[in-house]
Amino acid sequence: MKIGILVVGDELTRGMVQDANASYLAPILQEEGWEVSFIAASGDGGEDIATALRFLLSHSRAVIVTGGLGPTADDRTTESLARAFGRGCFRDEEALRRIRERFDLLGIPWTENNAKQADFPEGAVPVPNLGGTAWGYVLEDEGKTVAVLPGVPSEVRRMFPEGVLPLLRERLSGGGKGPLKRTLKLFGISESRIDEVLAGVDFASLGISLGFYPRFPENHLVLTSRNSDRAAERNLEEAVERVRRSLGQYIFARDEETLEGVVASLLWERKRTLAVAESCTGGLVADRLTDVPGSSAYFERGLVVYSNASKEEMLHVPAAVLEAHGAVSEETARAMAEGVSALAGTDLGLSTTGIAGPGGGTDLKPVGTVFVAVAGERGTVCRKFRFRWNRRRIKEISAHWALEMLRRYLEGE
Repeated sequence: MKIGILVVGDELTRGMVQDANASYLAPILQEEGWEVSFIAASGDGGEDIATALRFLLSHSRAVIVTGGLGPTADDRTTESLARAFGRGCFRDEEALRRIRERFDLLGIPWTENNAKQADFPEGAVPVPNLGGTAWGYVLEDEGKTVAVLPGVPSEVRRMFPEGVLPLLRERLSGGGKGPLKRTLKLFGISESRIDEVLAGVDFASLGISLGFYPRFPENHLVLTSRNSDRAAERNLEEAVERVRRSLGQYIFARDEETLEGVVASLLWERKRTLAVAESCTGGLVADRLTDVPGSSAYFERGLVVYSNASKEEMLHVPAAVLEAHGAVSEETARAMAEGVSALAGTDLGLSTTGIAGPGGGTDLKPVGTVFVAVAGERGTVCRKFRFRWNRRRIKEISAHWALEMLRRYLEGE
């Protein structure tokens, strides 16, 4: 089943804004077992939208459109689609009422051009927007399906899984239930190495296809059953087991699980508390840990100790250690993890220190040198890394490795 994606907006075709919607939608559609045949961008011109839509529909069973649903004169997606399908438009009074209620709730003055956001092509099924004011819709025409969403990425991320994906499953899969699939999330191994390791595994005999989806710094492996018989689920689990036997040490989560969520579960199950001291990651580790609801049960505090003075004053890292080995060193990382645990009175301490760049590196400690340490009842472990990305990515992968090392420590590795 082929699906096309059309992103609409002059700001995209002029290079003023980078599209985020297609990169969000495409992996989800692929994981559902549908093939994304084309991704296109169109300006706000009505004929441009219609031309792009006709092209995508000629090569796809369905098209997802984002953008051009706002209240201004250059928001022409709905009128363009209606004209392309030879339909009129109607105003949905329930949608209009709820849009006006949202304006009142937010204290935004109402102007009549906002009523345009409750207009839909005839025959369309409206999709409520709980994060904004422009509603989306799903339209059927001669066996083709068109789903239309606003262009704001945060609204797409909420509306698509809640309001659009169930309708697509119903129309494209014939029963409202997507294909059987499992997602395995791996870290610490490259996509090419995963492919090489699994090259000798016979998934075809089980009716299973593999999809590789890099999502820095993770790699997601999606196993999808091509069959719908009674053995499909058993075969899918057998395929998962074969991957686990080959790559188990790199698998940290499945399906909707996250690394921070897995760590949270381990801390909760083992009744352990945690404090974090961060230098180069600047609070990213604490941010991810506290993204998990109920994190106060195990997360006691997080400190960003960027300067040498703060490391000495708050964590009691000995000045002699900093002078002899430097802030970016195994000795300092260990002292930070142990110091924050002692300060907070927690079972575990976690620390990061490194050189994120672009400057500050030396021949002995080039940019990308990072140390991560975990301190706890089994002693203190520390690992040195050498990353070769830009500043932001160095910070992100350092935070990811900190959580991964904590996971492994909690699991006894």
